[in-house]
Amino acid sequence: MLLPMHTQEGPLSRLRRDHEELVLGLLRRHGPQSRAELGQRVGLSRTTLYDIVGDLVASGAVIGEQANPEPRRRGRPVERLRLNPATGQAVGIDFARRAVHVAAANVAHEIIGSAGHAHGPDLSWSERVGLAVRLARSLGGPGFGLDALGVVGAIGVGLVGPVPDAVRRDAGEAERLVAEAFGAPVLVDNNTRLAALSECTWGAAAGCPDVLYLRLSHGVGGGLVIDGALHRGAAGLSGEFGHITAVPDGAPCVCGGRGCLETVASVGAVLAAHRAAGGAARTLPALLAAVRDGDPSARAVLAGAGRHVGAVLAAVCTAVGPEVVVLGGELAEAGEALLVPVREALDARMMPAARPGVVVRTAALGEVAGALGGIALALHESPLLNRAVLAAQPAARRGAAAPRATVASPRTQPPARQPARTASPARTAGPARTRGEGA
Repeated sequence: MLLPMHTQEGPLSRLRRDHEELVLGLLRRHGPQSRAELGQRVGLSRTTLYDIVGDLVASGAVIGEQANPEPRRRGRPVERLRLNPATGQAVGIDFARRAVHVAAANVAHEIIGSAGHAHGPDLSWSERVGLAVRLARSLGGPGFGLDALGVVGAIGVGLVGPVPDAVRRDAGEAERLVAEAFGAPVLVDNNTRLAALSECTWGAAAGCPDVLYLRLSHGVGGGLVIDGALHRGAAGLSGEFGHITAVPDGAPCVCGGRGCLETVASVGAVLAAHRAAGGAARTLPALLAAVRDGDPSARAVLAGAGRHVGAVLAAVCTAVGPEVVVLGGELAEAGEALLVPVREALDARMMPAARPGVVVRTAALGEVAGALGGIALALHESPLLNRAVLAAQPAARRGAAAPRATVASPRTQPPARQPARTASPARTAGPARTRGEGA
């Protein structure tokens, strides 16, 4: 990556550069904002903020555009500020159990495209990374190119399966192969947690700083976004809601416990309960069709799973206090047949004063959520993207000496069924090298 080298930089120049990076970082993490919204987050005086923003706009690092094209009757038009999309980009990759999903975006939060491809269970890591490269190259789009990632980009990767914190500090095979294939810095996290981050950025909970995401799939997992930042926990295992006890002394769970939520609310558990009740559905699509047709057995099984989900969520919501609960995964496709019992259990078990403050929604981003979450991870936590934006400014605008280009190796920095591309649409909690549960 090309970085400017500042020589003889005094304290005032360093302070101004710090302020510039603060503003750029907020726009990078949260997307387009008005000056008033920036002012609420940045902690600078109005005069200082407007001066910094003015210079960033003049340099081309930040672009201002009218938020509402319709004329206002009074006052100046509200201007939205966003990063120059040409100054940086990010790629997100979700290595799901039997598919690879890839998405790309620029630093202005504009989605360039997404693509996915299913594969067999025995595909090697080198083959899966090769598939990710081919999918990324298929995206195209104005100003997007994989060759530039090592200079003005970063990659966020989602992986399946919990790994202890002591292990996640070591670069895994997937991370190493992705870094070598793309020539860019790589950040790694749990793919289900990344889905939580993407739903907060572009999906069902966009703009909400405190969100609980629960994915009901062949496994059950989730993620917490607190004050706009992904929460990982002390050991990197935050979000394992599927392994909270739902039925004391219930069925054995793969985690070694008994009666976990995953034993009663995963796809396999719900299908097994339906068969035990005499139902004919052997697959999830068949079960969902039976629910739509009003089959009482299918609806009763989903209602039972929903009550267990709501009971577990009530305990977590009482402890954490999210504004929005997002339900994702294949089971959430049942819609109100699942959501109604979830909401009823929440209302019955939460503290009365807290009930009105929690909204339950279904996820909006589908299979590409993990890949989009990889983009959000890179935008939230890669310091290289700020430097890329600053490096694009004329040195005179920063009051610095002429820059001397140096190359920063990516390896030394801190570290969808959807074959067609789709054009859609903070604080950090330590280095993103977590691998956790996902589907």
